[in-house]
Amino acid sequence: MNLEKIGINAGVVWKALESVKELDIKGLKKATKLTEKDLNYALGWLAREGKVNFIEDGEQDTFVKLA
Repeated sequence: MNLEKIGINAGVVWKALESVKELDIKGLKKATKLTEKDLNYALGWLAREGKVNFIEDGEQDTFVKLA
């Protein structure tokens, strides 16, 4: 996996989150059509830059929203 692809996928995630308040991981995967691995890399990229926040809903779901 190269950094350029991760950055592009981070943009895909950003655009998906831009139009909604927040999405759970499953919904984000469906909205972006990224593999789980690519989605995780993209979320890590955005998290490192402080662009997303993660909200855990008990033990079941993790939601992601733009920071």
